[in-house]
Amino acid sequence: MLLNKRTALLLAGGLAGGMCGGAALAGDAQLAPKGVVELFTSQGCASCPPADAALKTLVEQGDVVALSYHVDYWNYLGWTDTLSSKENTERQYGYAHSMGRSGVYTPQAIINGREHVKGTDLGAINGKLDSLKSAGQGLSVPVSARMNNDEIEIDIGAGQGRADVVVAYFTKQEQIDVMRGENSGRKIEYWHSVYDVQTVGMWDGTSLKITLPAKTMGRSKKDGCAILVQSSTAKGEPSAILGAAIVMAGRKRSN
Repeated sequence: MLLNKRTALLLAGGLAGGMCGGAALAGDAQLAPKGVVELFTSQGCASCPPADAALKTLVEQGDVVALSYHVDYWNYLGWTDTLSSKENTERQYGYAHSMGRSGVYTPQAIINGREHVKGTDLGAINGKLDSLKSAGQGLSVPVSARMNNDEIEIDIGAGQGRADVVVAYFTKQEQIDVMRGENSGRKIEYWHSVYDVQTVGMWDGTSLKITLPAKTMGRSKKDGCAILVQSSTAKGEPSAILGAAIVMAGRKRSN
């Protein structure tokens, strides 16, 4: 579903300006994930359920950090997305600006913070991940994260450049009964739905260790988080992701 910038501003009342694969366990990522996929979706978007299913496949694929961001600009269609937030919408617009685009759409998949493809096209998503990696635009900075009792321990290796350390907290899986709007009457399954994004530090190319409290994890379906080493534009808009990892609540393993 396409939304140009002018239409979005009219509909949202100026919101943008207010701003090993196969049998791998859901949420697991290999030691060196081949990339990050961020899906921008909405419960009120008729074309989004196939993309939500594709994201589930990516999660189960096991070699990708896969995240779902529910935007709020389609809520006017008759159903308020129960997982949506203006912050998710602002993140999508931030990507649009950093990529030189005038508008956004759903379902949109952002790959490594660098490129976008239609969120329903699983082949194109994996193809873009592979081509970016081959072009040296994959995840070049090693990142690991683990639960250690009541703490999340993050280790970031050395590399080139400077970047923010961003943590995206998500719910592992839930099903939503959509009662109104374009998907009325459907029960839709959502995976790795992001409910909070925080910048927790800066990486300057040297090795870095960060410890965070884990008390927000594992409660009220708050099941995991992704750690993204992400560059930004001069205006603070999200851009290329240099490294990433996932950690799930209650687990003591590196990713």
